[in-house]
Amino acid sequence: MKCLIIGGGLAGMASAVWLAEKGHQVTLLEKRGSLGGRTIAIPQTAVDDIPDNGQHVFASGYEYLLRFLDSIGTRQHVCFPGHMGVRMPGGEFRQTAFWGLGGLRIALGDLPCVHGLDKLRTARAQARMFAQAIRQPADLDQITAEEWFNRVGLPEAARKAMWDGIVVGLTGDKPAISSAKVPADLFATGMRQAVRMRTPVSIGYPTVDLDTLFVRSSERTFVRLGVQVRTRAPVRHVDVDNGKVRGVTLLDGEQIEADCVICAVQVWRVRGLLDQVPEHATIYRAVEQLTAVPIVSVNLYLDRDIGMQDWGEVLYGGEGVLEQVWDRQRMHGRKADKTWFFSTTVSAAYELIKGTNQEITDRQMAVLRRYYPAAREAKVIHSHIVRMPHSTFAQRPGTAGVRPLQRTSVKGLALAGDWTRTDWTTTMEGACQSAARAVAVVLA
Repeated sequence: MKCLIIGGGLAGMASAVWLAEKGHQVTLLEKRGSLGGRTIAIPQTAVDDIPDNGQHVFASGYEYLLRFLDSIGTRQHVCFPGHMGVRMPGGEFRQTAFWGLGGLRIALGDLPCVHGLDKLRTARAQARMFAQAIRQPADLDQITAEEWFNRVGLPEAARKAMWDGIVVGLTGDKPAISSAKVPADLFATGMRQAVRMRTPVSIGYPTVDLDTLFVRSSERTFVRLGVQVRTRAPVRHVDVDNGKVRGVTLLDGEQIEADCVICAVQVWRVRGLLDQVPEHATIYRAVEQLTAVPIVSVNLYLDRDIGMQDWGEVLYGGEGVLEQVWDRQRMHGRKADKTWFFSTTVSAAYELIKGTNQEITDRQMAVLRRYYPAAREAKVIHSHIVRMPHSTFAQRPGTAGVRPLQRTSVKGLALAGDWTRTDWTTTMEGACQSAARAVAVVLA
């Protein structure tokens, strides 16, 4: 078949690779001048480095993302250490394991700053949460994650120590905003994947920059498989005739015919592309309900080490200014001969994203100095602020089932992207799983 892929993010690149592996003729159309979507590196000439546009982490249950890395030959660049750290104000540190004795401690309610009877209450509440994730109450999509925590009796100390951060990390938004069904679905998916894949639940990271991990390796694979890539080729709309896809029309009026089309653009860029699809109004309503959530990441190049003890550390009570810190020396095997490189992440950064670059840097350094005594005299050699106002989307109460399936009513047309219906929320795995399902649709 002659196949067109619209969008050069993870979903589009994976779709192109998997269709080409089946022997089909594939052309990938990307609106921007380069591939990668929201998983890219951004060169910094001031420090002669190529940092990522924010730290991207992996879950051990990511099946389709790892399959994509197998296809492009970079799976060896993902590491799962089996632990992370929690850092308290003043410098106290605690390492948290995902399985074994460390996992058992968490299950029994032994969390940082959770004491006395709150440990018992935490263990009981956590057991209720996971039980309700498997057999979900009918109204779980009608309440927020915060209301769910209150319902199961989760103490405030446990929320502050871990669970609020987990919800923000999983859903991209605050517990007071996200539907309780979103984290519940993800807990169930994670447990199911751990059993099916026979791997303990864990969090990992890439040991190379995102361009090396995804973009350059995909481009080499495209050459090997004969995939044609056209950048700066914005699509005006998908062309449909008598219930069958005919191709696409570009913004400049050029028409490209195809036997199948996979539309793999971001949720906020799909409006207008599918006007000729009978159910386009339903798809566009989903776009309206999946509201954007901003993320701010900062790449900090300092004149000294700040004394991190793990590859990634969650700050207890980061207060929406700085939530996670990543040690890029440890993660990338990077030599700190000139600068020490640390990356930070703030999800649901509704207020922080409004600040100037200097304000964001100053606020984050103030937080680092509170949590890391070695950072008190540190000087910033260079900082790189990454604002992503549309980094992810929020699923608020009442939005369960709003994400559309990959299959459309048009023969030969499928949708892909983390915003379509998958077993995951807005994740790299969701993007790749959607690509696998979209490919299956057009091949069928």
